[in-house]
Amino acid sequence: MASKPPAGDPVQDAPRVEEPHHAAAGLPAIGHTLRMSHAQMGLARTARTLLRVNQKQGFDCPGCAWPEGDKRHVAEFCENGAKAVAEEATLRRVTPDFFAGHPVAELAERSGYWLGQQGRLTHPMLLDAGADRYTPVSWEDAFALIAEELTALDSPDEAVFYTSGRTSNEAAFLLQLLAREFGTNNLPDCSNMCHESSGSALVETIGVGKGSVSLEDLHRADLIVVAGQNPGTNHPRMLSALEKAKESGARIITVNPLPEAGLERFKNPQTPQGMLRGTALTDLFLQVRIGGDQALFRLLNKLILETPGAVDEEFVRAHTHGFEEFTAAARAADWDETLAATGLERAEIERALTMVLSSERTIVCWAMGLTQHKHAVPTIREVVNFLLLRGNIGRPGAGVCPVRGHSNVQGDRTMGIFERPAAAFLDALDKEFGIVSPRHHGYDVVRSIEAMRDGRAKVFLAMGGNFVGATPDTAVTEAAMRRARLTVHVSTKLNRSHVVTGARALILPTLGRTDKDVQRAGRQFVTVEDSMGLVHASRGNLPPASPYLLSEPAIVARLARAVLGAGSATPWEEFEHDYAAIRDRIGRVVAGFEDFNARIARPGGFALPHPPRDERRFPTATGKANFTAAPVEYPRVPEGRLLLQTLRSHDQYNTTIYGLDDRYRGIRGGRRVVLVHPEDARERGLADGAYADLVSEWTDGTERRAPGFRVVHYPTARGCAAAYYPETNVLVPLEATADVSNTPASKSVIVRLEQSPSA
Repeated sequence: MASKPPAGDPVQDAPRVEEPHHAAAGLPAIGHTLRMSHAQMGLARTARTLLRVNQKQGFDCPGCAWPEGDKRHVAEFCENGAKAVAEEATLRRVTPDFFAGHPVAELAERSGYWLGQQGRLTHPMLLDAGADRYTPVSWEDAFALIAEELTALDSPDEAVFYTSGRTSNEAAFLLQLLAREFGTNNLPDCSNMCHESSGSALVETIGVGKGSVSLEDLHRADLIVVAGQNPGTNHPRMLSALEKAKESGARIITVNPLPEAGLERFKNPQTPQGMLRGTALTDLFLQVRIGGDQALFRLLNKLILETPGAVDEEFVRAHTHGFEEFTAAARAADWDETLAATGLERAEIERALTMVLSSERTIVCWAMGLTQHKHAVPTIREVVNFLLLRGNIGRPGAGVCPVRGHSNVQGDRTMGIFERPAAAFLDALDKEFGIVSPRHHGYDVVRSIEAMRDGRAKVFLAMGGNFVGATPDTAVTEAAMRRARLTVHVSTKLNRSHVVTGARALILPTLGRTDKDVQRAGRQFVTVEDSMGLVHASRGNLPPASPYLLSEPAIVARLARAVLGAGSATPWEEFEHDYAAIRDRIGRVVAGFEDFNARIARPGGFALPHPPRDERRFPTATGKANFTAAPVEYPRVPEGRLLLQTLRSHDQYNTTIYGLDDRYRGIRGGRRVVLVHPEDARERGLADGAYADLVSEWTDGTERRAPGFRVVHYPTARGCAAAYYPETNVLVPLEATADVSNTPASKSVIVRLEQSPSA
């Protein structure tokens, strides 16, 4: 039988600290997986559920978006994927009695970990104006309330429709259709906070805002550069792909301010040899200073240009634009400036160059460590320059590989969840449904918060996610949410966003990935797109957590009928009861989804077209792949300050906290820690175990404070520090964003450490 949720909040600011680990997975991962799964689901439900994760006739893991190969292991999941499944398939329940016993003010004092551990939501709940706690509400009354608020707005642009990456293709397509038929492009999503910088850079340089490689390409690569990414914690199944690449002769360069256990050695729990010995993955560890990646790739590009025969001149001549301007900028790269920006030694960069020049097929993988800086977009453009120089896009075993986080975050964007949609997409949507979509740009995440703060947006509806917990400038964001007239969250579990509300608030409980979905037309399935552009089906197998749950497509369809009324010619009722009807329309609107229902019926799904990968065709403004020549940027840190990056612990996925351990980094039983190089800590008089307030400093003179963090002496790059989010989101002002993409600059926060009383 599953255990009960914790009765009270555990202390999170007094962790136990041990030496960091130098290997990931293995027996400890199996043990931890089984313990957490059993605690949430019980023994029989654990077996019934985990054996269907990521299987062709099963359901897609609600965790990361890493793809599966055609041949799958019986246990096709990782430790963190099992945690995500266990949290959704839990036997714990949050009923109306729970809300009756817990006023919102009390819940607001609880941690995100405690809230999430209470279990699955079972009923639609309303926090009425002036009330102190949520009470049950019927679905009909909930939809009527939302329709009342939306139709009373002075403009459709006073509404915000937010989407989490967990949302299926079908639900995302319906949500953007509802928003545009209503009259707004205010469709922010979690991409705005993670890989927006990747999309911005890639659309400009290669014409497609997605990665250009497949899983098979990783297995065939000669060299894989993993920059600004911690796969052992964030995408553990990627380690299997890296292991297979190593077995085929690939070499791996890791570029990261922190040593990561998974990239040091991977103990594959799916094989006896892997369990016992493991595979050393990294051949060269470049411990770069935070934000120094652009300078590193720029210097490598200069060195490639200076090496006779190193440039793929035929590819450059036939397929690229802007080479001369780029060459002039690259040749100006300076060794001394690069060493200062990166903190690396000259010999390390020269060794990296040797590995680059000996590789015919190179892939660069990256994640938030590259995307969440002010200069993130120029950094990723420089990565593209690096690959274009040697013809490493559109070649098997080579290409760009932005590793997306949340499952289907890429698919949601493909379905039209975007505040700046392409005209061709809107033209196709309007033709199919006989509507007139708005053509002006809507709000992204940061601009949505600003609009609510300033009173320009009054209704906020979230399809999944934890908007308050995920966004920057915590105090400002929470105050903005409280200014709204109505906040609505379609959710499976409690989180911080449910207790920071507008004047009225609704919680609408929905089916999860693990739940069986039966509608009037019979049993349904949904589809998702993984990080490499493969679309496949997802079919839950468990009885729903409550008979009062609705699926996400059903919620959107019923809401649309309430809001748009008889004036809408869209067949919302048909969409609610038969998702194949939704897919038929997607196939006529979204390029690459033609004959959608027939193609998704094939086991394993299908790959979306990618012109740069498939035919070396680059749909950019120039018709070619574009070299770029931005000035080199990197953070300049004043004397006595450190450069802080925010990151996840191992017991965490995005803002969902599974537990209070970060096993690989040696942190147990707590989250309010700051990792600091021992020498940097000693220079500030901070012993290991001391407590400090983190105070961020910004160029406009503003400061933000996060109090009471235990100092952990840790082998990070000199001058750098790291701490977990969402606890450190408070340090990042709304205005601190990446140029072009407007992504919060959460990976380059200048801080001073002020000693505080010990816990």
